[in-house]
Amino acid sequence: MKKILIFLCLSFFIGCNTSSKKKSSSSEDYEDIIGFFEREELDFEPHSEWFKKNYSDYDLDITTINKLEPLLKEIDIKIFMGTWCSDSRKEIPVFFKIMDKLNIGNDKIEMIGMTLEKTTPDSLELNQNIINVPTFIFKRDGKEINRIVEFPIETIEKDILEILTTNNYQNPYDF
Repeated sequence: MKKILIFLCLSFFIGCNTSSKKKSSSSEDYEDIIGFFEREELDFEPHSEWFKKNYSDYDLDITTINKLEPLLKEIDIKIFMGTWCSDSRKEIPVFFKIMDKLNIGNDKIEMIGMTLEKTTPDSLELNQNIINVPTFIFKRDGKEINRIVEFPIETIEKDILEILTTNNYQNPYDF
């Protein structure tokens, strides 16, 4: 009995992880990425499975991408996402395929992983009005221009083009 108690105590202390990753509370048994992270973290298992598949499966709209190229030079993008979220798993690889085609460096993109409750350990979501993920926030000179929330209205390319060329873009949650 004493050995079992010691084993349980050790398991508890070893299992408590305070790193930037957290055990998923979804049905899958892996760690979600929580807090600031780099895109390269999506290149490793288990995230690489969905990232690589959705990246390679997407057919780029080259006509729209060519229109985006000069417009994205002065834009910074902050992304709130969840590695547990099906919409993030679909849209994040597509977004990066577009950014790769346009040679937009990772230094222009800030990635923040969120919990199922849409929080982060450092409260990075405060004052950001994050209602659903993924949320792509487009900024010029540090000020938000607009955002894509959860999914694009048309395609990511066309939605980004509308955000950068008009004041008419409305995500599905704009009232």
